[in-house]
Amino acid sequence: MSDDLLTHGTSGLKVVDGACQPEDEGPEMPSLRPERLVDYVGQREVVDTLKIAIEAALFRGEPLEHVLFHGPPGLGKTTLAHIIAQEMGGRLTVTSGPAMEKGGDLIGILTHLEEGDILFIDEIHRMPKTVEEFLYPAMEDFAVDFVFDKGIHARSHRYRLNRFTLVGATTRVGLLSAPLRDRFGLFRSLDFYVTEDLVQIIRRSAQILEVAIDEEGAHTLALRSRGTPRIVNRLLKRVRDYAQVRGDGRIHRAIVEAALALEGIDEKGLTGLDRRYLKTIIDYYHGGPAGIEAIAATLQEEADTLVDVVEPFLLKMGLVARTSSGRKASEEAYRHLGYAVQKRLF
Repeated sequence: MSDDLLTHGTSGLKVVDGACQPEDEGPEMPSLRPERLVDYVGQREVVDTLKIAIEAALFRGEPLEHVLFHGPPGLGKTTLAHIIAQEMGGRLTVTSGPAMEKGGDLIGILTHLEEGDILFIDEIHRMPKTVEEFLYPAMEDFAVDFVFDKGIHARSHRYRLNRFTLVGATTRVGLLSAPLRDRFGLFRSLDFYVTEDLVQIIRRSAQILEVAIDEEGAHTLALRSRGTPRIVNRLLKRVRDYAQVRGDGRIHRAIVEAALALEGIDEKGLTGLDRRYLKTIIDYYHGGPAGIEAIAATLQEEADTLVDVVEPFLLKMGLVARTSSGRKASEEAYRHLGYAVQKRLF
């Protein structure tokens, strides 16, 4: 295994991890987030559905139906929640599934919601079952039920809530329970962005950040951004810093290639960990199939990291395949890493 792969094994991981990082909450990043559906780039079917639903809800003077967004991290689920609140004229309350450990945590949030407010729960599939059950009457009847005392003295009281809209986001829709999933009126899946949409996002973000970038530079950056807007904005900031220190402040193709080479990100957007993952399947497991736990043990990485961060993009690019017996490297993976394609493996 080359020194380059060992050195850059995880250096670019946080940069290309679609999950929210501390740098994404910096003073500049929120300003890159669109505030209206008209400014939102990509996900056209999702946007069209939301436009119709929001306009209809406003016409009737009712809260929007509960919405569930599913897809890999960084594709705009949180941004859409902010846009829904802005379009509906409601206040947005943001929380996450793991943050609510007890039913009282959720009830405290629900009872403070005002009419027409939006409650956004990120990683909703990680909400404890005991907490989730409080959501059922809240979503259907806008009420929560309290039980006082125990045994023969037990009595129930129903507390009425203001009508609100729940927006849930999940990266693993299969882990959602059927009762919770069925209570959402709108269910939409977000997919990786095409290059043209990413270029449009880069132009808009570069204008906000007041940095000059030419068409070729924007296209090169888009190709290395793993089809993810959050990642493209992160990389744009890294390239901007490089251009200001090592160049004249303007971004072009050579600057993008040099800046991302420092991060260990190649022309397909793969990091050192991505390449180590593929090399492990090829070198140690003869191209596969190999189980995810075995690959994780060989790489000394968490299996969840590989499943959530590494595999979605590799699957999208056709560099790896999931089979019933494990993961297999594709012919394209062999070519990209400079291996001779072994036809007997496919």
